[in-house]
Amino acid sequence: MLPAVEITELASALAVEQGDFVSLVGGGGKTTALFALGRQLGGTVVLSTTTKMGSDRTDGQQPLIDPSREEMTAALAASRVVLTWKEIDDHRALGYSPEEAAAWADLADHVVLEADGSRRKPFKAPAPHEPVVPDATTLLVACVGAGAFGARIDEVCHRPEIVAEIAGCGPDEALTADRLAAVLQSDAGSRKQCPPAARFAVLLNRVGEADASFVEGLAGAMSDSVRVVSVAPFAADRY
Repeated sequence: MLPAVEITELASALAVEQGDFVSLVGGGGKTTALFALGRQLGGTVVLSTTTKMGSDRTDGQQPLIDPSREEMTAALAASRVVLTWKEIDDHRALGYSPEEAAAWADLADHVVLEADGSRRKPFKAPAPHEPVVPDATTLLVACVGAGAFGARIDEVCHRPEIVAEIAGCGPDEALTADRLAAVLQSDAGSRKQCPPAARFAVLLNRVGEADASFVEGLAGAMSDSVRVVSVAPFAADRY
């Protein structure tokens, strides 16, 4: 099986480079990956979203709400990692436009964004208006929760009819390794809106020993040019 790394090794496993603008799309694990990368990347880091996040997901940080460039610069100098949202609507944190988010690349060493929503499902395919990936993205990471492996598409996927259409099957059928690989590598699926010059990686979350056969099959069905990273199960306080 593709060796599963610890969540504390995520930045290294994804080969995030100095100056990278990382957009996270797909299903399970985006928010955890966002905060893990914020902890692990060197230099200054802006964390945010171009869609929506739960306003309770702050990793203990006090988010900045729609700061000016001057306020963002001062915050990065003071704390290195800054979580920012455009506004808060009840329990939802609302994100920025792709153009607004792209402007932070001039202020920070890294930008990491949630650029997609999945209604807490472990996998998804995008609707016509999704994902919301800035052109400034240099690394697009498609996230998949291990709970989707081999399960019925209509039970574990957000927008199951689109997943099934790309995979060439019915939504009541299983998400096999080959079908998952097809959606992950499709320009209508997980690679949708990937900028031409950006690198593309797949992040498999909470992968255990029982998933060995599935992950081996998935790795065999993926292009050699795609970095596939498996993260082992972890306690909430370990990222």
